[in-house]
Amino acid sequence: MSAITADQTPAPERRFKLVHLAVVFRPMLLDFISTIAFAGLYALTGNLWISTGVGVLAGVGQVAWRLATRRPVAALQWAGLGLVITTASIAVATHSPLLVMIKPTLIYAVIGAAMLQPGWMLRYAPRFERSPIPPSAFVKAGYFVAGVMLLSAILNLYLALSTDARTWAAFIAIYPMASKLASFGLVGAYFQLVAGRNKRRGVFFPATSIAA
Repeated sequence: MSAITADQTPAPERRFKLVHLAVVFRPMLLDFISTIAFAGLYALTGNLWISTGVGVLAGVGQVAWRLATRRPVAALQWAGLGLVITTASIAVATHSPLLVMIKPTLIYAVIGAAMLQPGWMLRYAPRFERSPIPPSAFVKAGYFVAGVMLLSAILNLYLALSTDARTWAAFIAIYPMASKLASFGLVGAYFQLVAGRNKRRGVFFPATSIAA
């Protein structure tokens, strides 16, 4: 994409903010509430029935609340609810929490694979008439976040298979939120660096979109 100089365009009216990326991870973060509820109770009580029951209720409650308040339920949230119920049912039937512990790996892997599509992040960015951030920067940032998701899938699988439930529970209570915040921070810093450099050079790019 060709750039244009600052004297050919007014300054952008809107700025990209990290909150715009939150919409990408919101369904996943909501789904992890049920996983964390299960992990916390299982670590404290060791009771598989109670832990899975509360985890399922948390997942059902999220979707029910959105339906009751007439808010749209994202496809990923429906999928997450189905995964909660399926893994919880199998865990109770087999008397093993392993499938519930592996569930975050499935979520991370599916989302990470979807994020390997070039330019996926552009769909969640506000449309700028002119921007100091080129679409190529969004593509690179998208690959970075996809890498974080896939690495998280591998890490969760390793801990689920090689550690006990209490160790995994401590991991799942901290890592999902911490890794997302760290990813947001690094992506934001990268965008600020690119934008600052191009502003100083007086370089802006046409509308932020894949086709531009």
